[in-house]
Amino acid sequence: MRIPLFHINAFTNQPFKGNPAAVCLLDAWLDDGSLRKVAAENNLSATAFFVPDGQLPGVSRCDLRWFTPKCEIRLCGHATLATGYVVLNLLQPGRESVRFETRFSGALTVRKVGEAFSMDFPALVPKTRLDPPDDLFRALRSEVHPSPRILEVLEVNDTYVVVYENESAIQGISPNFVLLEKLHPFAVSVTAPGNEVDFVSRYFAPSYGVPEDAVTGSAHCALMTYWSDRFGKTSLHARQLSERGGEIFCEMVDDRVILKGNAVLTLKGTIEL
Repeated sequence: MRIPLFHINAFTNQPFKGNPAAVCLLDAWLDDGSLRKVAAENNLSATAFFVPDGQLPGVSRCDLRWFTPKCEIRLCGHATLATGYVVLNLLQPGRESVRFETRFSGALTVRKVGEAFSMDFPALVPKTRLDPPDDLFRALRSEVHPSPRILEVLEVNDTYVVVYENESAIQGISPNFVLLEKLHPFAVSVTAPGNEVDFVSRYFAPSYGVPEDAVTGSAHCALMTYWSDRFGKTSLHARQLSERGGEIFCEMVDDRVILKGNAVLTLKGTIEL
């Protein structure tokens, strides 16, 4: 079996920046074991698999699932953006939007907005965590500040959200991935007000095979909810401070978060199964 394969850098307009995702076009669903093996072979933070509802070109709806090298995930922003790029730029360049049906997160729509893409995602509301584990703080050691000021710790969707006072604290974190892995099933998002953008963040999920994610669209479903309330604004510009880095433009619309970003094709081929 030959599966069309695309590598897309999401939340950037430059090659080798943003978050790389693999996108696989299927005629029909493979068994879960095969999907996991393909994702492990790609060895990226996410591989998206999609099955069009009908024959391309002409479809407006696809089924979509995402896998890390270790497991299936419930919501993924950058791989959804990457799949939207494949459908709307490569397979159906005349179409303006595509609807993805997902197993855990409902319907997600990707639209072309000029050279960029917007995604309609569910808003997640983080709640204060009154008793965060000690390993969480030990894992988030800093090379810049011996004791960076933490404003609060939140929890949402199996993720600890640690809010710091400023951007330099986020940049200075040198995480202990062994301790972070022990927090499973929790991943960790760290965030602070930005110097040049509204807010910045980083994201760690070593127990899911992603030590540090480059740009995490799904995390911004909660980060945008939090910072929108803090700043009293419905449109914010975010930057993820990973080594590759990336930009996300966020908007609150009722109980949805609109995430907008660019994407770049870096590889197109097939995978043999």
